[in-house]
Amino acid sequence: MIKAVIFDLYGTLLNRDSFVRSFIDQQYERLKPHLPHILKENYVHRFIELDNHGYVWKDEVYQQLIEEYSIMLSPQKMLNYVVNGFADFNVIANEGTRRWKST
Repeated sequence: MIKAVIFDLYGTLLNRDSFVRSFIDQQYERLKPHLPHILKENYVHRFIELDNHGYVWKDEVYQQLIEEYSIMLSPQKMLNYVVNGFADFNVIANEGTRRWKST
């Protein structure tokens, strides 16, 4: 049974900018074999720009990155990295939250 629904409209509970930066940083490391010609900082910065605080669909973000950087992956393949990697990253984020709450 769901007892409550919490909306974090202003990033009070989760600093989205920090979370996205960390997630995309980790994603770059996973995709690194496909991105040898792209500096990590450039990839992360451009993703954050294109993402527009979450208002742009990720398939559009990845399509633009693929076009700009000539990445030899499909948007779907890159999205799969998000879906598969997000669960792992979310566990890490939740563990960090638990440690923060316990102090």
